[in-house]
Amino acid sequence: MTEEKVIELLSRIQDPFLHKSLVESGAIQELKVKEGYVSLKVALPQTGSQEQMMLQQEIVNTLKGAGVESVGLRFEERKPVQGSQQQAAAPGVPPLLAPGSKTQFISIASGKGGVGKSTVSVNLAVALARLGKKVGLIDADIYGFSVPDMMGITERPKVVGETIQPVERFGVKVISMAFFVEDNAPVIWRGPMLGKMLMNFFSEVNWGDLDYVLLDLPPGTGDVALDVHKMLPKSKEIIVTTPHATAAFVAARAGSMALKTDHEILGVIENMAFFESKITGEKEYVFGKGGGERLSDELGVPMLGQLPLGQPDINEEDFAPSVYARDHRLGQAYEDIAQNIIDQLN
Repeated sequence: MTEEKVIELLSRIQDPFLHKSLVESGAIQELKVKEGYVSLKVALPQTGSQEQMMLQQEIVNTLKGAGVESVGLRFEERKPVQGSQQQAAAPGVPPLLAPGSKTQFISIASGKGGVGKSTVSVNLAVALARLGKKVGLIDADIYGFSVPDMMGITERPKVVGETIQPVERFGVKVISMAFFVEDNAPVIWRGPMLGKMLMNFFSEVNWGDLDYVLLDLPPGTGDVALDVHKMLPKSKEIIVTTPHATAAFVAARAGSMALKTDHEILGVIENMAFFESKITGEKEYVFGKGGGERLSDELGVPMLGQLPLGQPDINEEDFAPSVYARDHRLGQAYEDIAQNIIDQLN
């Protein structure tokens, strides 16, 4: 028995209150499969009811009928939104975007490409997951998608019923345009089609219950960035730059756009701040100094961190070319930034 098989079985069982499958309604909060044992946590609009008892019996019978030896089942109550269930709060609105959603959105932006924005997005998402948070990562850089490759993801999302199951890696649920094109083909689309694809990442994907969703935005202030600002009016933002004066100058445009659309900027991350020799410990400021500080002063936001140049240690058995291990110097730096963000948002 595999997780995929369990999800397939549960997709045939209907939520008695929302009249959708348990998978489609997002009722499955936790799922663990191990040696003939399946553990499940299911969220329902109403617990302790006759419907719950009947659903419990149907789940157990279905799983045991498929060969599962033992089923551990817990129920929790979905919190109502304005007197109704979250799914029913606004017809047609994806659960992540519903008014009562507790998920916090963090957009990772930059003024130009090549500053390490995707590397920051990936490692920040992994760091938040390591701190015990439930995290989703949307590779919204639809032309320059790179997140799956950076995280060493080789599988593709599975479709269960009418919803897409995001791929999970390092405890982070990931969706990317890379999953939907063949052989690294270019995406030749215009603005409206990009916006539609981005909305599908919210509406067609079964994210489940998340604390944070990070969005790796395309560089600059183009169509996708504008769509994100419209879709997620309460999204927070992090601006990534290098110390170079020009990079910081261009990044200020992304910050200005965030402020004009009422997005709160959490802070600035200065990437590639310096190179430190392993032999002498001497620091070389390859891209200059001061760009991050100037940008944070201009935007009136804190400097979240200054990250040095450094290659992650490559593990051929668990290949992820851009993810720093937890005990790596940069892995710890990302975890410090992640804790800072958690503290700010709390």
